[in-house]
Amino acid sequence: MKNKKMVQLTVFILVTGLYGIFPLSGSAGTLYVLSRGQHVYVPVYSHIYHGDKGERFNLTTTLSIRNTNFKKSITLKSIDYFDTNGKLVKSYLKTPILLNNFSSIRYIIKATDSSGGSGAKFIVEWKSKELVNSPLIEAIMISTQGQQGISFVSRGQAIQK
Repeated sequence: MKNKKMVQLTVFILVTGLYGIFPLSGSAGTLYVLSRGQHVYVPVYSHIYHGDKGERFNLTTTLSIRNTNFKKSITLKSIDYFDTNGKLVKSYLKTPILLNNFSSIRYIIKATDSSGGSGAKFIVEWKSKELVNSPLIEAIMISTQGQQGISFVSRGQAIQK
């Protein structure tokens, strides 16, 4: 009986410890936050390094911005691309654009464009006149060389500017 209680206590501690260390962010049970706008930091990579000699593996990057609102539009105020050292490489918007409800937009950086470096990033600013769901902002990086292919996603994070 004592061993059974000890096992139950150990399992309870392990499970609660794991959930504390690895929260279920992004799962269907996650609480959502309404906002009128944010600055979103999106890490991207124009290349990564591989092998013992640190060879470069160039990547094509797609910045994807998805309005997650069923009935409300949002306004994209700025989409700026910065290099590894924090220097502005390119501003993608001359004027704000409206992103209609449940629509998406994308921006592509070619694999041959290494101006961002391995520590590149986007800062996306969006606004709304009313409280809305935050957009889903992700970067998808992909490339193939020979018989090797790689792809991965990084998700944006709201920051204070």
